[in-house]
Amino acid sequence: MSFSTDTFKEKMDKSLENLKKEFQGLRTGRASVSLLEPVSVDAYGSKVPLNQVSNISVPESRLITVQVWDESLTNTVENAIRNSDLGLNPMIEGNLIRVPVPELSEERRKEIVKIAAKYSEDCKISVRNIRREGMDKIKLDEKNKELSKDESFQNSEELQSLTDKFIEKIDNLFAEKEKDILKV
Repeated sequence: MSFSTDTFKEKMDKSLENLKKEFQGLRTGRASVSLLEPVSVDAYGSKVPLNQVSNISVPESRLITVQVWDESLTNTVENAIRNSDLGLNPMIEGNLIRVPVPELSEERRKEIVKIAAKYSEDCKISVRNIRREGMDKIKLDEKNKELSKDESFQNSEELQSLTDKFIEKIDNLFAEKEKDILKV
């Protein structure tokens, strides 16, 4: 059995996708449907994502509208948005909730950049843990005589190279997001 970096690349890809999702939830100065993705609502006896009880749209660059399907949930949805960490102030109009997206203060922008930095650091840790898992597998395979010393060295180099590429991708994503957040 030969060692393959494919499974480790897949795991690293998943970490990167997760980071992208987390970044989508971070507020820049513009309204976006993905901004409300992390919001969950207490509905029908359990917590459900906001998009499962409503239709979310962005009619203007600074406004998100949430059309709640079940009118009895309107106040619950409004509270869920208000109590999320997004700093939004929703207003109810029938079963439509208007969510104006205010300009971000410089202080708030810097806070959001710190959160983005934490997300990217967590992702890097995840990628490094995946690398360690791979290195452990290589050592075990060598110990069990399934890999020669040369193959083991070559696979370690390959895995390290893969890790470096992912760390670079994470840094690039963060730099892009930081620029986006700080842009006034």
